[in-house]
Amino acid sequence: MLKRRVGQWLNIIGWDPRKIPMALKEWPEVRAERKAFKNHNLSIGAATEFPLGSNYYIFGERSSDAGEASGHYFHQDLLVAREIHQRNPSRHIDVGSRVDGFVAHVASFRDIEVIDVRPLKPTEGIHFIQADVMNLDSNFTGVTDSVSCLHALEHFGLGRYGDPIDPDGWRRGFDSLTRMLQPNGILYLSVPTGQNQRVEFNAHRVFSLPFLRDHVRHDYVIERCAFITDAGELLPDIDPDSPEAEQSFAAEYGCSVWVLRRADLEPELVQ
Repeated sequence: MLKRRVGQWLNIIGWDPRKIPMALKEWPEVRAERKAFKNHNLSIGAATEFPLGSNYYIFGERSSDAGEASGHYFHQDLLVAREIHQRNPSRHIDVGSRVDGFVAHVASFRDIEVIDVRPLKPTEGIHFIQADVMNLDSNFTGVTDSVSCLHALEHFGLGRYGDPIDPDGWRRGFDSLTRMLQPNGILYLSVPTGQNQRVEFNAHRVFSLPFLRDHVRHDYVIERCAFITDAGELLPDIDPDSPEAEQSFAAEYGCSVWVLRRADLEPELVQ
């Protein structure tokens, strides 16, 4: 247990001890390849164009796949961006999702508005508003037919991004997302999901699927639900009332992705 905790802390501060065995394994071969490259570079005269600079060794990639086509962000970003492309809403507002992932996906084919508590530099196709969605101005009531919040709601109120501490921050944020939508508008939502609902301060909350399912049904009709397993595999269309869903697919840290249609009712204001 102590060894695991030490490893986690080293990873948090930017040093991954799991890379050490791979580096030790590959070092002799990489060193030999550098020597061979240097000799060949000189023999063909290429060194005049590309002289050797300082060493910058990368280990572990010769045995890896071409890319990471799995995991929470890969699947959720692609799934929701495709949904938005197909539905083509009049206006789309994103709250707190990853800018160099999902937001960039959407900005490649349409303009997108982004709300975040942190600042963001101006970027073509991305219109930014800095605001705390837990305390959103009433001027945002009923302003759009499409909202996304991917892998962000779980952070609200934990202070990780400079937001105010609020144990109920996720609920206040969720109410604001709902209030932003026009009747029958669509909310795209994803959060970490597992069997054991919990807060892992100050990183995130993990929601159980039944808890979240029952909560969203107060204001929404569930049009689609997907699940990303602990192994990073996508289950693209699940029944949120199935026995597997009741157990959150036995996940420790999975991810549920929801396409929700706002019920044709006037949204309640956040108290």
